[in-house]
Amino acid sequence: MNVVDIRSTAAELPDAWASFLLGRMGTTGVKVLRMDGRPLPPESHDAAEALLVVDGTLRLAADGTEVDVRAGEMYIVEAGVEHAVRPGSRGTLVIIDHVSDTAPAS
Repeated sequence: MNVVDIRSTAAELPDAWASFLLGRMGTTGVKVLRMDGRPLPPESHDAAEALLVVDGTLRLAADGTEVDVRAGEMYIVEAGVEHAVRPGSRGTLVIIDHVSDTAPAS
């Protein structure tokens, strides 16, 4: 797969907030998902992740700070930082992060 229509791929996903692995470069994965306004509980990861908003707005709470990440903007969550999606996040999100060898394709 060379060219990916990120918006169409996200729109076709059956469930919002269920990411789909578009591809890997070594141990780095590129995933896409559709945000539907629902909040998500706090989480943290062993590796940093980049959150790139393709369209819409990601309303994020990270390390005690609230931030809105808009279309064309990216937020990097450092390893170990607790972060949660706030209500009202809608649109298309690309996540670039570490993918283990045992991670499922979606």
